[in-house]
Amino acid sequence: MQTMNANSNQSMGCETEYGTLVNVLVSKPEHMKITEIINETQKHYASENIDVDRALKQHEEFVSLLQNHNVDVGYIPAHPRFNEQVFTRDIGFCIGQHLYISSLASDLRKEEVEPLIEFIEEMNITYTQLTGPSIEGGDVIINGQTIYVGISERTTLSAAEQLQKTLPAYTVIPLELREDILHLDCAFNIVDEKTALLFPDAFKQKDVDLLKQTFHCIEVGGQEQFQLGTNVLSIGGRKVISLPQNERVNQELRGAGFEVLEVDLSEIIKSGGSFRCCTLPINRQS
Repeated sequence: MQTMNANSNQSMGCETEYGTLVNVLVSKPEHMKITEIINETQKHYASENIDVDRALKQHEEFVSLLQNHNVDVGYIPAHPRFNEQVFTRDIGFCIGQHLYISSLASDLRKEEVEPLIEFIEEMNITYTQLTGPSIEGGDVIINGQTIYVGISERTTLSAAEQLQKTLPAYTVIPLELREDILHLDCAFNIVDEKTALLFPDAFKQKDVDLLKQTFHCIEVGGQEQFQLGTNVLSIGGRKVISLPQNERVNQELRGAGFEVLEVDLSEIIKSGGSFRCCTLPINRQS
């Protein structure tokens, strides 16, 4: 199993969603399966379920693209009991020089933090395990000293308030999500200091106005949101990994000066997550 070159918390740090990606944690979809339906996308695909061989091939191509762009990839060992383990973003998040282990809302996924903790302890990375109200990494988006937190079925307002108390040097902005939206990154993502992807129907109008005042927002439509059009992964240098199926979103990104790297992840997105969901960055360079 491949391990990362990083071996201390001195190699950690994430201040944005778009700095040059250096170190990231993933997990292979070896045991991926829709069992208990835990999001709207799974409900749609439950009858056909997941072709694991195809998912593994797509994931391998995604990881190869990361490695070809000098990203150091670490694999959290896949466990047969964890059908959603490929979505490493949800189980933790890095803010500044510190890694937080999520307090997961879904009983189906709570034990996924155990192999993550084993892995990072072997790497001698310090961390804080959150044990209070639920907060998941898919609901945490950072932009310098501002942290946007999606208020969803997975992340509570009290968790966002607790994060603000824990990080007084930052400004935490809670964004309430429409109840069928799984995580914030399924409706909003920041791709550089001035540009974001936004599915406005997921938010209250006051929050849409706030985000549009802060960023040039490339809007994502309903079908594009279903295909996780916002759930791209920025790897630095205005390079963004995106699904080829989201043609209009990719065209808009290219028109805004981004290099769009297309990878098919269509089998994995059947379970409700795409490129951002499948990665846990622990080091980005500004």
